[in-house]
Amino acid sequence: MEFAELIKTPRVDNVVLHRPFYPAVEGTLCLTGHHLILSSRQDNTEELWLLHSNIDAIDKRFVGSLGTIIIKCKDFRIIQLDIPGMEECLNIASSIEALSTLDSITLMYPFFYRPMFEVIEDGWHSFLPEQEFELYSSATSEWRLSYVNKEFAVCPSYPPIVTVPRSIDDEALRKVATFRHGGRFPVLSYYHKKNGMVIMRSGQPLTGTNGRRCKEDEKLINATLRAGKRGYIIDTRSLNVAQQARAKGGGFEQEAHYPQWRRIHKSIERYHILQESLIKLVEACNDQTHNMDRWLSKLEASNWLTHIKEILTAACLAAQCIDREGASILIHGTEGTDSTLQVTSLAQIILEPRSRTIRGFEALIEREWLQAGHPFQQRCAQSAYCNTKQKWEAPVFLLFLDCVWQILRQFPCSFEFNENFLIMLFEHAYASQFGTFLGNNESERCKLKLQQKTMSLWSWVNQPGELSKFTNPLFEANNLVIWPSVAPQSLPLWEGIFLRWNRSSKYLDEAYEEMVNIIEYNKELQAKVNILRRQLAELETENGMQESP
Repeated sequence: MEFAELIKTPRVDNVVLHRPFYPAVEGTLCLTGHHLILSSRQDNTEELWLLHSNIDAIDKRFVGSLGTIIIKCKDFRIIQLDIPGMEECLNIASSIEALSTLDSITLMYPFFYRPMFEVIEDGWHSFLPEQEFELYSSATSEWRLSYVNKEFAVCPSYPPIVTVPRSIDDEALRKVATFRHGGRFPVLSYYHKKNGMVIMRSGQPLTGTNGRRCKEDEKLINATLRAGKRGYIIDTRSLNVAQQARAKGGGFEQEAHYPQWRRIHKSIERYHILQESLIKLVEACNDQTHNMDRWLSKLEASNWLTHIKEILTAACLAAQCIDREGASILIHGTEGTDSTLQVTSLAQIILEPRSRTIRGFEALIEREWLQAGHPFQQRCAQSAYCNTKQKWEAPVFLLFLDCVWQILRQFPCSFEFNENFLIMLFEHAYASQFGTFLGNNESERCKLKLQQKTMSLWSWVNQPGELSKFTNPLFEANNLVIWPSVAPQSLPLWEGIFLRWNRSSKYLDEAYEEMVNIIEYNKELQAKVNILRRQLAELETENGMQESP
């Protein structure tokens, strides 16, 4: 298929663009296969380059011969185009709708993008499983790399290489895979060097109504326990939902077959409930007409902050089991590709200082989201504005980033990256020139040949010039476990995402920059005071020596 077939009118003059924080500007609108471009000849006017894949929905209005297109983006931005001529407006709207809903992944921009920067690091090979395994293999010999899933035959949503207990052979793993949802047998997610405890993740066990069991599964899980120790299974479903799953062939671990494990249910919502929550939240944030009380009521009704609290509570529980109880844990929900990954990755941010650095966080995203099989292509297909019926869309990754921002806000000096880093990841998960977030798992990415045909996001992010934009000036390495508060007053709305296209957010940004400048100035002042104190102490010592007989 040629893009030209979808572009009915490639260019229109005298189009007026309205967008947040900029005055209205008149210029020429051009449509290409992947971008909507508005260029003006006015001095000091920034061009608009908008990826079609970033467009979530469009609305059309007509007043006489003047047409207006309202473009609603996946990053929550709203753009208005005033187009002279009804036919041109209809053609442009039809073309945008077709170009923003392409079915074929290989027609998306990452397959056509050619970087304008020098590629110093190949991001596709920056965080390989072998490299991550080396980080803790020196501290323990109880784990090994398994290549049982080399051809994606055992589990289509797992990577080719996984970390499993050394005492469990590949044949046993194949048997366990038939007992776990989607073939997702328990694998190592995190090793806590402080006490040797681990976090594992998996899909639900397929016990069904007959109470089916798998001795290889029991052996695998028990292989992670130390002598005389108990473990915890954190199920991210309510007990009622987990019991209902048995009727569909799923279920949970029976205590009689896993006597050394205690099961805890920490309910985290999924799918359409999360998507509806996001839609309500963005609608509330865009509604400027009502008073503060009504706005707060709408915010509460969205339940977004309730979901944040539920996820953080489960992550804190997981971290507490590891660090304070000295117990290993297994985490799963149903598939093990959504709420499970939210909890495992947030627990690591709480426990592991490396996950709070830029490269450590990139490794976490790669390991716990991309390689672990979070279906980005399905979950991020639509955002908060799309009118079509949702299928598999859900803001699972955005909720995770929001939780990270909440922790960063409570511990502003413990993270090497800043809020802009999290916002950038959100934007690229939904629409990007890079191939990192394409596909739903490693198997699909392999078939698409993304490493050969597209550029990795990390190749761009990790350039020194770009890293400076994402570096937190307040960062001081903190090797301690950090415990975030989940009290309602400690969990505000993430204004940098949900209110950034509103006028008020511009002043919030300026206030934050001013705060950073003040803190930096106070640091410099404190350093000078310390120098003066040392000099004064040295003078007092010298005077004391001179006065002594």
